[in-house]
Amino acid sequence: MTTLAYLLPVALFLGGMALVAFLWALRSGQYEDLDGAAHRILIDDPDETD
Repeated sequence: MTTLAYLLPVALFLGGMALVAFLWALRSGQYEDLDGAAHRILIDDPDETD
């Protein structure tokens, strides 16, 4: 039972940190252009030489 008293706050803290990181990513614009990255790989780059 004492192990649960240690693990529960640790789990809540880690979950809170994950939520803060997700909200930071949303506010910094990480998820603004999801389709652009998917289509960008299909566009030929004229500067690239093989």
